[in-house]
Amino acid sequence: MKTFELLKPPPGLRVFISGAATGIGAAVAEAFLEAGAAVYVCDIDPVAIRAMQERHPGCFTGVADVAKAEEVEFAIGQALETLGGIDVLINNAGIAGPTASVEDIAVADWERTIDTNLNGQFYFLKHVVPILKKTSRDASIIAVSSVAGRLGYPYRTPYASTKWAIVGLMKSLAMELGPDNIRVNAILPGVVEGPRMDGVIAARAQAIGITADAMREEYLKKISLRRMVTVQDVAAMALFLSSPAARNLTGQAISVDGNVEYL
Repeated sequence: MKTFELLKPPPGLRVFISGAATGIGAAVAEAFLEAGAAVYVCDIDPVAIRAMQERHPGCFTGVADVAKAEEVEFAIGQALETLGGIDVLINNAGIAGPTASVEDIAVADWERTIDTNLNGQFYFLKHVVPILKKTSRDASIIAVSSVAGRLGYPYRTPYASTKWAIVGLMKSLAMELGPDNIRVNAILPGVVEGPRMDGVIAARAQAIGITADAMREEYLKKISLRRMVTVQDVAAMALFLSSPAARNLTGQAISVDGNVEYL
């Protein structure tokens, strides 16, 4: 096999992606579809899922709140019926959580962030790992963390806490599942262009009393390349991690962020 061919995911790969109707998840799903994979995506937003299905009729879709174990289990059952198995799990679903000083964070907001960002990943792992152990393909798990999973993030403590935890979960599972030939890695996106980041910038600007434009400039100053990344940058890394070129990559927390120096 030629070297460049190693960079392509095997055709017919069966991929499950959570939180994939918009943003990073949708870009990752689109990339795998273009690569010839069979893809199932779930999302909490039925309108967004319907739009995703209309844009990509070949993509299998379902609605699920990943913070609810029973809905995760149902989505996985649907995926098995349509895909016939799962070779790659991409744990992408997550929320931004509240932006506030720790004493002002509502308990409900803290719990919702933990339930969605961390517990949701566990629910998928619990049900999908036994499926991955049975596949004859090169099984892989990709956990989507964040640059906030390697740096402190003031006023975003619930979010940062979950993203650090995801890295610990990934590294532990890489050791646990390596003998089963299941690779486990994490992608840590940086400041990603798009509506979600616009909302984060606006909320943090309000929390510390500056304009949104000034807050945006502060974010860019913290990035060595002085630019945000795109959802396509993250999707490209997910494709690479699912390709034969990454067959010996596991237990890695890979930042796609232009080198964010601090938050």
